[in-house]
Amino acid sequence: MGGGAYPQVPSSGYPGAGGYPAPGGYPAPGVYPGGFPGGQMPSQYPGQAPYPSQPAAMTQGTQGTIRPAANFDAMRDAEILRKAMKGFGTDEQAIVDVVANRSNDQRQKIKAAFKTMYGKDLIKDLKSELSGNMEELILALFMPSTYYDAWSLRNAMKGAGTQERVLIEILCTRTNQEIREIVRCYQSEFGRDLEKDIRSDTSGHFERLLVSMCQGNRDENQSVNHQMAQDDAQRLYQAGEGRLGTDESCFNMILATRSFPQLKATMEAYSRMANRDLLSSVGREFSGYVESGLKAILQCALSRPAFFAERLYYSMKGAGTDDSTLVRIVVTRSEIDLVQIKQMFTQMYQKTLGTVIASDTSGDYRKLLLAIVGQ
Repeated sequence: MGGGAYPQVPSSGYPGAGGYPAPGGYPAPGVYPGGFPGGQMPSQYPGQAPYPSQPAAMTQGTQGTIRPAANFDAMRDAEILRKAMKGFGTDEQAIVDVVANRSNDQRQKIKAAFKTMYGKDLIKDLKSELSGNMEELILALFMPSTYYDAWSLRNAMKGAGTQERVLIEILCTRTNQEIREIVRCYQSEFGRDLEKDIRSDTSGHFERLLVSMCQGNRDENQSVNHQMAQDDAQRLYQAGEGRLGTDESCFNMILATRSFPQLKATMEAYSRMANRDLLSSVGREFSGYVESGLKAILQCALSRPAFFAERLYYSMKGAGTDDSTLVRIVVTRSEIDLVQIKQMFTQMYQKTLGTVIASDTSGDYRKLLLAIVGQ
């Protein structure tokens, strides 16, 4: 992937850096208020043992619920979508059938074919036919995945207030390559520097943690150094539980630079040494968003699917649904590890993700979500 250019995407759907937002492109950031209902998220599952760790077999292969369609024909799909939107009323079922059964890459091709065939912007047409959550979900599915992450970050920091949980959810869970591509896309599409925006929107230890995450420099070596895990556990203990006050920079350094498998080994060494788990130590030593951010990193080290399963659960728990979070996680994980997220969800909450989505949503929005989740 060269320079600041954004990879193989037809110039149809999204605006270039200069003229954001483009007429009929995606909604300008700030259109969808997200945020976590009821403030802080509980740090642990109600009435449950600490964070589940995934069995070794599961960490090896992860899999999405959406795979590229065989015998894919972009022009045929473009035609189906055009028919579905033409005339009286909209045939949402036809839209659901196409969109939920194509990979993101295939959706980009449909977008390009639509413009070639009809001289119209598919996104603009869809926006005029749909509204509310269904519109947000469809737009998310048609954004190239890196662009969607960059757009979500921009959206989280635009206007009054910052949606810190969105920053944590994206920056603390992505791989180095994903982060670097997001940073590049953020610059090329919005003409802005992600790190600068983070600095001006957050502060203190939370700001430093996110700036560290933005570098995309975590060690990604999969082999674990047990001596280092032992030493890191010792250092973390001395930086937190073992002293008065907390040496935050030590936590930041270790959690921002070590690979996820290495951090998992450090957590195991810490439990043996301190007789309590590192997650609960972080809970005692930190508070607010930096606590949430550090915990997100540790939870991903134990099991990334479990982290997302928990986020999905809380997006639908209690009164009201945090639809932006629900949409974002289902869409961003649909081709990566949604199969494992569903497994963890059932294991953690004794009900399936599909059941909870079905009881929390309605109409075509529910239909499309369930089609993506593969229910």
